[in-house]
Amino acid sequence: MLRKNERGFTLVELMIVVIIVGILAAVAIPMYQGATERAKASEAVAALGTIRGAMRVYFAEHGTYVNANFTDGAQITNGSVLDVSDNDLMGRYFSSACYTFTGAPAATTFDIECDGANSAAPNASEVSTIVRTINEQGDIGQS
Repeated sequence: MLRKNERGFTLVELMIVVIIVGILAAVAIPMYQGATERAKASEAVAALGTIRGAMRVYFAEHGTYVNANFTDGAQITNGSVLDVSDNDLMGRYFSSACYTFTGAPAATTFDIECDGANSAAPNASEVSTIVRTINEQGDIGQS
């Protein structure tokens, strides 16, 4: 039993607190989801940087970024031209099947795309909508 000088919270005060918590949750949840997608995509960006490095080494040795073994849409690990293996590109979210090459033979430019929809990695279902690209300049793009 409450004494006359003891008081609790009123229903209005409790409702205001619930509304404030709801507003904070409505703002925080979308921000969290965007941050987790960017974190997952960072695995693809790191692998794209590795591939770009291999392309630059190939260019230094051959004077071109590509050769006859590369055709548009070819997977990066085809023919071992770049000395990049499936194991080098296998991650938690993205596998080597995600990374494809776009360019013409004897070109001085290239584009590499990572499409999460093609992944065979353990957590591939979490990145099926993520697409990132890199070109010879190191410019990272997303679709």
